[in-house]
Amino acid sequence: MRLKTKAAEVCFEAIKRVEISCHDSSLHSYWLISVLFCAQQVISGTMNPTRKKLKLVGVMMTVNVFIFIMAEVLRSSGQGKGNGHKLVMPTKPFWKKLVAKEGFWNREQQKLDYLHNPILMKSNGSKAELLQWLNDTDFSESCDPDFGVATKVSDYNSLPERFKDFLLYMKCRSYPMVLDQPDMCKGGPFLLLAVKSLAPHFDRRQAIRESWGRAGRIANRTVATVFLLGSATEVDHFPDLSKMLQYESSIHHDILMWDYRDTFFNLTVKEVLFLDWFRHRCPTASFVFKGDDDVFVNTQRIMEFLKDLSPDKAKDLFVGDVITNAGPHRDKKLKYFIPESIFVGMYPPYAGGGGFLYSGDLALRLHNVSQQVFLYPIDDVYTGMCLRKLGLSPEKHKGFRTFDIEEKYRDNACAYKSLILVHSRTPQEMIKIWTWLSDPNLNCQ
Repeated sequence: MRLKTKAAEVCFEAIKRVEISCHDSSLHSYWLISVLFCAQQVISGTMNPTRKKLKLVGVMMTVNVFIFIMAEVLRSSGQGKGNGHKLVMPTKPFWKKLVAKEGFWNREQQKLDYLHNPILMKSNGSKAELLQWLNDTDFSESCDPDFGVATKVSDYNSLPERFKDFLLYMKCRSYPMVLDQPDMCKGGPFLLLAVKSLAPHFDRRQAIRESWGRAGRIANRTVATVFLLGSATEVDHFPDLSKMLQYESSIHHDILMWDYRDTFFNLTVKEVLFLDWFRHRCPTASFVFKGDDDVFVNTQRIMEFLKDLSPDKAKDLFVGDVITNAGPHRDKKLKYFIPESIFVGMYPPYAGGGGFLYSGDLALRLHNVSQQVFLYPIDDVYTGMCLRKLGLSPEKHKGFRTFDIEEKYRDNACAYKSLILVHSRTPQEMIKIWTWLSDPNLNCQ
């Protein structure tokens, strides 16, 4: 009985001592021995009358011992260094001076980055005081031609006309809407198919409506389809198709059209206009497929892929045929030519513009962040830039074949069964492949 009493006294003494151990280093050894002894007695059952309670106390004290030992190690290591309590000051500047980059787009993006940098903003939320070379910045989104750009791009006068047109109007992000479908997303579709098209492409749009873009119910989920168009202008030698487009829209109710010049470089404008429309008209859509009107899409395969996604995976979903370690083409003969006077550096990872799949949640975030990314003349690269601003990167999916499949498999129905997208296909081929895949007797075992 006396042994048990003595053990208990030692335990309680150890507890009290551990509480003040940081203040009296001469008692460290005694506290440590006492606590270890107490823990041993409790765990071995010497203090049997309240065994369960004391066992808990023993565990708690063992933890205290561990903390005590770690504190001693850290304290000793700090004392062992002569400059342990001195502040370590950096020997070199860690905040580099902002220097203007060479490419016009790069400089304009620097200005936007500076403007939206919360560290550099005043506490009252007003615009930061700009460096001298930033003072000529116009942050408005004017749709008037910016003739001043000619003095900011070194070789402006020798650039192809498509570049001049883009540069003159690259600040404009808002254009009048000619055709709208305000009720398209009532009820919130599970999947919205947004197809980039041109005014004269009636046959492609109709083929999509009759095949992979058929609106309604697929796999017991709602699918909606819209076609994204700009204006076919006389400048580009298009005939006047406005009446036919209005008629087409009155029949199918799936045309979204804005009054801007629909060119290759203005596909980025189409992107930001669609994201703005999505925010206002279709914010509850769960997922978005956005692609060209010359691709075949296996909508059934998309639905199968989406139903297996976890909520966390679905939130940041952005999949396609991802291109990495790419930069601008410098060959003037190529469609994707970008001169060094416009852009320098490498592109972020991006999904080929033939088509990609992403979440509705991410579409809303892309809309917001796109206000912080200067328009770039290649739309799929621009989307990659916006993703990078969000701290995200597109994910490669082997089901996206933007560079087609081997020729020997192109007439094999089963070759398309596991794919999501194939580029490119004619309107007739779209309908043919869709008919193959819709055949209930199709056996691809």
